Amino acid sequence: MKPFAHAAALALALMAGTAAPVLAQSGPLRIDITQGVIEPMPIAIPQFVAESAGAQDVAAQLTSVIAADLVGTGLFREIPREAFISQISNFNAPVQYADWKAVNAQALVTGAVSTDASGRLIIKFRLHDVFSGGEMGEGLQFAGTVDGWRRMAHKVADQVYSRITGEGPYFDSRVVFVSEQGSKAQRQKRLAIMDYDGANVNYLTDASSIVLAPRFSPDGSRVLYTSYESGFPRIYVMDVGSASRRALADQPGTMSFAPRFGPDGNTVVYSVTEGGNTDLYALNMATGGRSRLTSAPSIETAPSFSPDGSKIVFESDRSGSQQLYIMSSSGGEPTRISFGDGRYGTPVWSPRGDMIAFTKQNKGRFHIGVMRVDGSEERLLTASFLDEGPTWSPNGRVIMFTRESQGESGAAAMYSVDISGRNLKRVPLPAGGSDPAWSPLQR
Repeated sequence: MKPFAHAAALALALMAGTAAPVLAQSGPLRIDITQGVIEPMPIAIPQFVAESAGAQDVAAQLTSVIAADLVGTGLFREIPREAFISQISNFNAPVQYADWKAVNAQALVTGAVSTDASGRLIIKFRLHDVFSGGEMGEGLQFAGTVDGWRRMAHKVADQVYSRITGEGPYFDSRVVFVSEQGSKAQRQKRLAIMDYDGANVNYLTDASSIVLAPRFSPDGSRVLYTSYESGFPRIYVMDVGSASRRALADQPGTMSFAPRFGPDGNTVVYSVTEGGNTDLYALNMATGGRSRLTSAPSIETAPSFSPDGSKIVFESDRSGSQQLYIMSSSGGEPTRISFGDGRYGTPVWSPRGDMIAFTKQNKGRFHIGVMRVDGSEERLLTASFLDEGPTWSPNGRVIMFTRESQGESGAAAMYSVDISGRNLKRVPLPAGGSDPAWSPLQR
């Protein structure tokens, strides 16, 4: 078996937000997730071995989250443990690959959990290619507080996912959203934050005023959102760790909304309504200086930066109907990119820079779709009574969005879907939810 890399280089100080390095993958095992139809890969994930007293419960919980992360992608099928021929009772014992081949496992994840003298939780794992009879990359070890076991589980799952698919990780991330409770006529809304899978929901505001459209900063430490607490829409920025907040400077007699950070974390682009006209502005948060980016007798809103900060995609009705446009981040004449039937809105640039997600309304149905940045290769991923507000996972492979059901008792929920249109599923939440915004990977 391949040895572990030096523990000091691989330890994960979760409280400090330091990530272990991603190691190069080896071996032929691979899922090509660009294919149209994918048969989930059979994967065996025996419960991690508890190597110290009191680690048994954490080992069980951690293994369960790793399996849920991987199976939840739709790319893996977990082999039931009752089918196992071999059992993993010693992390360092040789793997009996023939036993795992016999149950049709293609990949095998083995791991161990322990606590050290200072009470830190130590987790180590290996990923095995069953048919080649070897490991994919070297083993990794993570260390952190016992309370951080869930993050470490996501870290392990991210490594397995990335080594097998070749894609970037996304499990160790969070989503800020608007939590909704009550009937449509008396809906209470407050900002909340959760793990990407709906766990660990924490509330950032109370329900005393309407809040809309939260958006993460590039480093995940701050959130922009719109609040109606003054009676008019106004933009606030909140520090996620302390929940402290402040209002962004605005002009008297105007309404500001739909904010989004630029890649530099200092620039904010947003909409301002003044004198019946709505245009896009950019604000320098350090200096307070702002510049007008559009000037047209139409509604310009829902701006989103390209990953390199050079361009902005937004929605506008300047052509007579709601469509998508791209322009330089410094302003100038925009180029229309949407030309299909229906109306387009809420565009969001992919973290990869190659695609734009959007909401489309056509023939009484709402859709979440994606297109290339030049408007080509449009694909609709969903269809329902009301789907809207897409947000990208950090690796650009999954989109989360809001779906609202029909009728007086209709409620808002959040769903996710792969950009291929596969694996549509509801995000489990304790109440209704809308306006999701995915964070970058945690640090």
